[in-house]
Amino acid sequence: MKSYSEWKAQSETLNLHGQAYINGGFQSAVSGETFPSINPATEQLLVDVASCDEADVNLAVESARQVFRSGVWSEMHPRQRKQIMQKWADLIEQHKDEFALLDTMDMGKSISEMVNIDVPDAIDCIRWTAESIDKVYGEIAPTGEDTLALISHEPVGVVGAITPWNYPLLMVSWKIAPALAAGNSVVLKPSEKSPLSALRLAELATEAGIPDGVLNVLPGFGHTAGKALALHMDVNVLAFTGSTKVAGMLMGYAGESNMKRVWLEAGGKSPNLVFADCADIKSAAAGAASAIFANQGEVCIACSRLYVEKSIKDEFIAELIEAAGRFQPGDPLNPQTTMGPMVDGVQLATVERYIRSAQEEGGNVVMGGLPEYKEGEGFYAKPTIVTDAHNGMTFVKEEIFGPVLAVCEFETEEEAIALANDSQYGLGAAVWTSNLSRAHRVSRKIESGMVWVNTWGEGDSTVPFGGVKASGNGRDKSLHALEKYTDVKNVLIRL
Repeated sequence: MKSYSEWKAQSETLNLHGQAYINGGFQSAVSGETFPSINPATEQLLVDVASCDEADVNLAVESARQVFRSGVWSEMHPRQRKQIMQKWADLIEQHKDEFALLDTMDMGKSISEMVNIDVPDAIDCIRWTAESIDKVYGEIAPTGEDTLALISHEPVGVVGAITPWNYPLLMVSWKIAPALAAGNSVVLKPSEKSPLSALRLAELATEAGIPDGVLNVLPGFGHTAGKALALHMDVNVLAFTGSTKVAGMLMGYAGESNMKRVWLEAGGKSPNLVFADCADIKSAAAGAASAIFANQGEVCIACSRLYVEKSIKDEFIAELIEAAGRFQPGDPLNPQTTMGPMVDGVQLATVERYIRSAQEEGGNVVMGGLPEYKEGEGFYAKPTIVTDAHNGMTFVKEEIFGPVLAVCEFETEEEAIALANDSQYGLGAAVWTSNLSRAHRVSRKIESGMVWVNTWGEGDSTVPFGGVKASGNGRDKSLHALEKYTDVKNVLIRL
């Protein structure tokens, strides 16, 4: 990996695009309005970004609809579509350091996480999904001898995608790769807090050979561009990752408009269950620390609720504090930094509010605590551990999206499962045990779309990602992601 000085030097040479990307080219918002993209580590302006609204959405959707109906992409031979997307992935890899810098500067995540996780995983997602294009077959139904029933999967048309700020490049790839692979056109609204990598991604898509209008990127706010996209009558499917509150609003907009399908990956408050029979307390503690402090805790699957069996609680907390000490806030351009700033001042204030709430409700802050913000020096929080927590406390029930861990205790397996399921969310969960039967029993009973046993957060493009309950529906990654972006058609022929 490059040195700190090399990353800083390259960061000063980046050509940052702030305009919208519509029909194969950059253009200003129709209104001419912009908003600032701020580096959260320095609070300095990176670039002014086009603030798109309904007028821009109409232009992009019209472009996407026209190119879809032309068949230039939707009816392209699957093998050719695959080759273009693979070339796209190759171009992203050629510019991998640029993408690492874009998200580090725009959002604040550490350059080491970008280089080792986000960028390679995004490239893998696009490559893997492209390779799947000509591997998905139709079916013949078992009808009578006098009929032939053909079942096929067809692209839906125009896909609207709304992505979050915490994994800008990676979350975009999870949405647009399967949508494009299936033959659809896409109108993407990245978060206004981190839109820069998505704009560069679209430019490279055109260079790779994806036809103009097939991928459009509209930076803007949720209440303007996002709402207009959700209400648009020519958007056939809406795919979203973000908060549960906004997810519910989008479902309402779909009902108000054309009953478009809405696929949601919403909030999370994931439980982490550590049993006394875990194979190694030190390893489990390191895993628990990573599960909440990686990416500053700005992770939808962050295990922010830690349940430790009472008999090992004291020993485990001691190991946990030691493991958490490895997460120290610093300049995200430094490869040694393990924790960057929060994405903005709003998120930093949210973290502070929940820490105060935890203290007021009887929580014991054993590490970290309230941030010490100084204007102009970045939105840095501290890795914070709060013990003496229970499920009735506000900071245990609500998603914080920051580096704040609630530590609770349990005595029996049944109690642990009940505590884990005592939440409106059901995105991820982790279980630490050396007992194979317990691992199977507990993972089956936990109400969650994903469960990790003796690890956290692992998974590549072959496995689905998504939740249940208020954490959403549908799945990103794997062949299951393609199901979201196709219509199943039955053609029955009488012979």
